[in-house]
Amino acid sequence: MPSWQKIARRIRVPLGFLFAAAYLLLARPSFVSIAAGFLVALVGLAIRAFASGHVKKNETLAVSGPYAYTRNPLYLGSLIMAGGFILAARNWWIAVIAVALFFFIYIPVIRSEEDFLRARFPEFAQYELAVPRLLPRLRKFPSSANSFSWHLYWKHREYNAALGAVLMIAVLIMKMYWQAR
Repeated sequence: MPSWQKIARRIRVPLGFLFAAAYLLLARPSFVSIAAGFLVALVGLAIRAFASGHVKKNETLAVSGPYAYTRNPLYLGSLIMAGGFILAARNWWIAVIAVALFFFIYIPVIRSEEDFLRARFPEFAQYELAVPRLLPRLRKFPSSANSFSWHLYWKHREYNAALGAVLMIAVLIMKMYWQAR
């Protein structure tokens, strides 16, 4: 029987689409909520962008840039983005569903990815002891001086997160005007 981590990895994308549909149905945005939510989401987008320019998936263990402060800056950025979109939606049910998805889907997925990293990179054990899983610490992990790479940003297609955020804001603005009629 498959573990919940494997199941969570398989169902996270389809559940994401279901959540997006529920989000659009339940959202009750206002101009202020959209503006505030978008500002919060921009912080998450920036963290994701910065992280994507430091990770060489399956080649080396990323420990530079935001990875020097948190083991999962991409998920941290996504979590902050989600907070922004929850704020933009102005609906507590959306917040409840998002929190449930985070705990029941994304925490097991993060653990599964860390199991992979532990098996693939022996140095992960030391890194794991020094750097927190999600919430960043103020002290930097002593890492090599890798700098941000635009090539990696484009290779990982992180721009899709920005395009998705802009599209979602546009849909929320349309919904806000539609509700006002």
